This record gives sequence, structure tokens and C-alpha cells, in this order.
Amino acid sequence: MTAYRFVHAADVHLDSPLRSLALRDPRLAEFVGNASRQVFCRIVDLCLDEQVNALLLAGDLYDGEQTSMKTARFLAEQLRRLDAADIKVFIIRGNHDALSKITKELVLPENVHLFGGRADRVEIPRDRAETPIVIHGLSFSKPHAPESLLAKYRPPIAGAINIGLMHTSLDGSPPHDVYAPCSTADLLASGFRYWALGHIHKRSTTASACAVVMPGIPQGRDIGEQGPKSVTLASVLDDGSITTEERVVSLAQFERVAVDASAVASWSELAAQLERALGEAAGRSASDHVVARLAVSGATPMAWNIRRDADLLRTEAEARAETIGNVWIEKIDIDCRRPVVDSESVDPVETLRRTMSDEIVGSEAFRTEADGIVNDLLSQLPPECRRSLAPDDTGLDLLIGRLASEGSEEVLARLAAGNAQEAR
Repeated sequence: MTAYRFVHAADVHLDSPLRSLALRDPRLAEFVGNASRQVFCRIVDLCLDEQVNALLLAGDLYDGEQTSMKTARFLAEQLRRLDAADIKVFIIRGNHDALSKITKELVLPENVHLFGGRADRVEIPRDRAETPIVIHGLSFSKPHAPESLLAKYRPPIAGAINIGLMHTSLDGSPPHDVYAPCSTADLLASGFRYWALGHIHKRSTTASACAVVMPGIPQGRDIGEQGPKSVTLASVLDDGSITTEERVVSLAQFERVAVDASAVASWSELAAQLERALGEAAGRSASDHVVARLAVSGATPMAWNIRRDADLLRTEAEARAETIGNVWIEKIDIDCRRPVVDSESVDPVETLRRTMSDEIVGSEAFRTEADGIVNDLLSQLPPECRRSLAPDDTGLDLLIGRLASEGSEEVLARLAAGNAQEAR
């Protein structure tokens, strides 16, 4: 039986600006930003190595209103590599591509079929003895598509294996805006054999008479897109059966890395814990690099020192990461507490902590004033930063609570460290 093989990818987001990450670490932001190009090269390499028949790109090659033609030249060069190997490319535009000026200006190689704003289908040339294969697609012509696009697709051709490309939020995903919503059940009942989807950055597959595949973003850009990222390698046999394989292509993967500081009594012990946790994360990684968000927690007599010297802790973590190799520190979250003291003893700092937590931070007056301050600060940030930090009212409440807790602990850490120095 002759197999028709293709790689299905989506949401490459070439040259994503990564403004939130750039605020914390410009060097890391540049590395992750360039990773999207390297990963697209890896996708092309996979197509060449596997000698597939086609590459299916289900939207959002770009990240928005791109103006640099360097991106266009890079993409054209990669597509020409596939053209030289007689590998076809089928592309639909997603919501981000609809904003891109490059989308309209780029001259595509002969092997590329870019579906337009009206549904179309392409029949793949095959031998008479082979089952016909038809690729269907429909691009976003505008950045918003509040209604389902499924009804606009041309009907499946009887006796053929019909493969559809669609950019859709499906039944909905909390981090993603609603675009061309469509139920999985409707796709399964469409008469198509494979739906190559894009838009949601988390991988998902549904296998039955119809395979519905969301490959996810091939390169994570922040901690919300943690873990290894991949594309799908699919094989379609003449009897209609389909096999799919997940192929990891991410250059770097974001990971939350826990560091247990319980009972740590010295800075050297803490540094050893950091190195151990980062080393284990690197050993587990399916990608070349790890971008770690450290969560340092536990009851330790060094709790105040850790909070007070958070900048030194980051420097220590970065030094250990460099020693391990291919490990980056994205952020350090600290949730350390001093061990519970004897109820008969009086710890003035601990008493103040309880007062601040119970009577001040928990008061309505504090929350009202904090709400105004945080909203004012949020208004000065780019829209994507605002949505990331406080996507809704609940997110705003959580943000204020976290900032108040971190601020209280920072003040107390300095007080406690000062008391310790006076005692010596």
C-alpha cells in the first residue's frame, strides 16, 4: 500500500516580540525570539529527512503586523528548500497572519499553495491505482472570525481521502481568544479523514474515523507554554487508515523547577539544591535547552536571607545554570518561611507578619487602594502584558494578593536580617 506522508505544524509565530520576557531579561528574550526561526528550519529538516510528500501549515506563521522583509526572505529560503525536494506546502492564514503585511507581499515558490479567503480544495496527483487525496483549506481574511467556518468548506469528495486545514479555537481554550469556534464533534462528523488544526498552543489529538489534530506551538515563548513542543508526522494509506507520530522540534522548553529549601541552613547548601534541581530538569528535557522558572519554597532558618538577597540568589542560579550548560533562568519565585517558633517565645518579626497578613493586607481599605495602584500600573503596559498579568477580575485579585504577599515578605526579610545583625 502506498502511503501519502505529511508533516502538520501550526502557530510558528515567527519573530514574536516577547515584550514581557524582554522586560526581565533581554538576552533570554532574544534567544527565545530567534528560536522560532531555528525551529522552522527544524520542521523543514524533518520534512526532508522523512522524505514526506507535503508540509501542512495551519495558520499563524507570523505574529502580527510584521514590516521586516528579512522574515519574508527567511521564509522563502526555507520553502525553496522544500521545492528543491519536490515537497508540496499547503498554507492557511490564521488571525495573526491576517494582520501581516508580509503575507500579501511575499512571492511564494511554485511548490506552495496558499489558500485564500474563500474555501478551496486541491486534488493531489496520484496513480490511478491509488486512492485520491484532496486537501481543503480556508484562510482568515480578517483578524477576527467570531463564527464557525466549517459550513464554508467545500464538501468532501466521495471516494477520496479528504484532509482539511483549519485555524480554530475549537470548543474554547482559556488562554486563547475565540476564533472560528467549532466543536470537535462537528469535525468528526464532517466526512473528512484528517483535520489539520491550528490556533491553540497546546497539543491535542482525537482519533476515530476522523483524526482531529492540534499540534500545538512548535516553540514555547513563555512559562504558560511549558514543556517540549512538537509537530505531527502523519501517514495516510490507500485504505484510509492514518497513523500519526508526535515529533519534538522545540529548541528550548520552559519548565517550572521546584527547589526544596526545607532545613537549608547555609547559602552553600542552598546553592547545591539549586544545582541539583536544575541538573535534574536538564536531564529530563526533550529539548536542547531548558528555560527554568525556579520555585524556591520550604521552612528554613534562611527564609529572610533568601528573600532579602533574591538578586544574589538569581546570580547564584545563573552561575549554576551556566555550569550545567543550555539552562536559562527565566524567573525565581520565593515562598520560604521560617520554621514555626515555640509558642512560648516571642518573635516580634513573626508577630508583625501575622498582623500585616490578617489585619492590613486582608482589609477592605488596603484592597481598594491597591486595586487603584495596580490598575494604574497595568494601564501603562502593552496590551499583551496586561492580559498576561491580569486576564480578568479574578486574575487581578490574584495579582494584587501575590504582590501584597511578596511585598510584605520583602519588608519583613529586611527587618529580620537587621535584627540578626544587631544580635551579633
